[in-house]
Amino acid sequence: MTTSADNNLTDAQNELYDWIKSYMKDFQHSPSIRQMMEAMRLKSPAPIQSRLKHLQEKGYISWQEGKARTMQIVDEIIEGVPIMGSVAAGGLIETYSDLQENLDITDVLKKKDVFALSVNGDSMIDACIADGDMVLMEPIKDAYSIRNGTIVSAMVPGLGTTLKYFFKKEGKIFLEAANTAYEPIELNLDEVVFQGKLLAVWRKI
Repeated sequence: MTTSADNNLTDAQNELYDWIKSYMKDFQHSPSIRQMMEAMRLKSPAPIQSRLKHLQEKGYISWQEGKARTMQIVDEIIEGVPIMGSVAAGGLIETYSDLQENLDITDVLKKKDVFALSVNGDSMIDACIADGDMVLMEPIKDAYSIRNGTIVSAMVPGLGTTLKYFFKKEGKIFLEAANTAYEPIELNLDEVVFQGKLLAVWRKI
């Protein structure tokens, strides 16, 4: 097995990575496992899944294991955004004059199995999450570890998936909106599946 000196990938991993980048540039979405198998001339998904796992561990892609359509290319994200000072949302303050530091978002994007969801609706508007925003989520492994006040994506069988504040009170789960027009959703723990907790909000303007 040979390794490419410039990017620490094996030839097989590099071949798949280059093909995925080209595919996503052309089609604006990630390919399926089957499409990757055909492109790499493989008859089994196992080698593809192995290569994807190594690409993720080495920080080249972000994806939910087993869900190829959630894939993102990490190196297309800006590593550091300069923080240029403060801006007032109330009264006026002196504008920025000196570069202070960089806002580094790579640690967020390189967390294991990070995935993105598109927001529909205005139930979280008072948390500055608006209709059309993209939220980056970290999978929740243990529902009992979720802290009150965490923003989560939760799947309620029969009702669908919702983005809400999580609260647990007296053995009950409450999913609360950040909009007074919406009533809290009261559930038992076994009635809900928690998909992820909020890491960041992405908005195109």
